[in-house]
Amino acid sequence: MKQLLTFMMLSVFTLGCSQQAPEVSKKEFSKEALSHKLQDEDGKSISIQEILNQHKGKVLVIDFWAGWCRDCLKAMPKAKELEEKNPDVDFIYFSLERSKEGFDRSLEKHAMKDKENYWFSSGWKNDFNNYIELNWIPRYMVIDQTSQIAKYYAISPEDPEIQATIDKLSK
Repeated sequence: MKQLLTFMMLSVFTLGCSQQAPEVSKKEFSKEALSHKLQDEDGKSISIQEILNQHKGKVLVIDFWAGWCRDCLKAMPKAKELEEKNPDVDFIYFSLERSKEGFDRSLEKHAMKDKENYWFSSGWKNDFNNYIELNWIPRYMVIDQTSQIAKYYAISPEDPEIQATIDKLSK
């Protein structure tokens, strides 16, 4: 009986927390999503639009992660390889840590201080994450040179569509 109960609990948890690709791959961000504010490492507030504007003209990869996320930590070496393989591509990191202290601690612990990092101080549920249907991390998005979404959904840096999208945009 105890084994059956454990199996049932794990099944419910797995079904409720599994990654599922959104039904529609969006190609652009909504006004509400773009106006959502993140915090940089210094605690300064910055909108998604301002972040994208800083990278206009470049291919950009957004990596959603958190230091408490085992899948994110497991993916880090391959994400680093992807970044090293694409020196002309900009990479930014959006953290879903639960607190500013956790954000700072994770950047230090996982050697992320030399990267461009932002933190969702508003938590997981917000206009940006709701718009992109963020239901799992890690998640990767590729943004083209005009700030349009070129690759909407990938949950691994090893997804071959990420590199294919980068290659297509870099021509």
